Amino acid sequence: MQTSLSRSEPMALDRSQPRHVASGPVRSREHRSPVPDRVGTVSGVTRRSFHRITFTDWGSPTAESAVLCVHGLTRNSRDFDFLAMALSGRARRVVCPDLPGRGQSDRFGDSNDYALPQYCSDMTTMIAALGSVEIDWVGTSLGGLIGMVLAALPGSPIRRIVINDIGPYLPWTGLMRLGANLDDAPRSFASIEEAEQHYRRVLAPFGKLEDEHWRHLTIHSVAWRSERKRYESLCDPGIARAFRNPWHYSVDLWKYWDAIQVPILIVRGEKSDLLTDDLLSRMLRRNRNATSYLVKDCGHAPALIAPDQIEAVGGFLRSGTAR
Repeated sequence: MQTSLSRSEPMALDRSQPRHVASGPVRSREHRSPVPDRVGTVSGVTRRSFHRITFTDWGSPTAESAVLCVHGLTRNSRDFDFLAMALSGRARRVVCPDLPGRGQSDRFGDSNDYALPQYCSDMTTMIAALGSVEIDWVGTSLGGLIGMVLAALPGSPIRRIVINDIGPYLPWTGLMRLGANLDDAPRSFASIEEAEQHYRRVLAPFGKLEDEHWRHLTIHSVAWRSERKRYESLCDPGIARAFRNPWHYSVDLWKYWDAIQVPILIVRGEKSDLLTDDLLSRMLRRNRNATSYLVKDCGHAPALIAPDQIEAVGGFLRSGTAR
């Protein structure tokens, strides 16, 4: 299997760090983040225009296997830094894109484009640009929904899939919580400390994280704007408007779930309000390719940062079965 990007160069590669980072006056504790081996872009397209999709790239570009990690609704690729660093190496490449409107990727002019079909189109472009015959997929929340659809289609290149705390049906309780968080989300912050307080609160369901992990999530969720002297959120406010679209509240992906024919690992937070215990049981009954891993003292969604969570994902990707 050929997975080299450099041989045909279908993507524009930038070995520097992303253009927008939280590089303003950080006055508190020192922070050391994992650093991707490469940063690059691909071009997606909507009905109206092309847009840039930025990704982090870990491990050898000529590795024989590739893992694609796709984040949740308001998050970005840097959530996967610790997982990607652990999974990548000579034998495996890990690529983590920013979905449009998040992180370093372009924002849509029309918020109606923030929808599942568009995300599937963009990630198909990402897969094609990798040049891989087969890939492994790790998807958190929205990233899991995208992976669910793509893995179910005939001819899919996905050979294994990790679905992190999401199912083919979205319970109202979880949706209402996400909607409230989106509506109340500040667009900017006066300091990194203020930003971190916000992310510690809204991402509390991620579970117990170390201080360095909270700071990591924070500095990659905002960008310093010197003209305003504030830290701006790297999540397009248009995503909140798009979330009011009825498709979020009528998601029924059971036909896709039933059609997946590759090994599946479902990661569930013990206190999740988007992947309930009853929903998980139904998923396991309907698709015998699926196994599950429960994360204690965690809601929606496990951060995949703790060593036990990284080992659960890594072990599944190595063997195709949960440990």
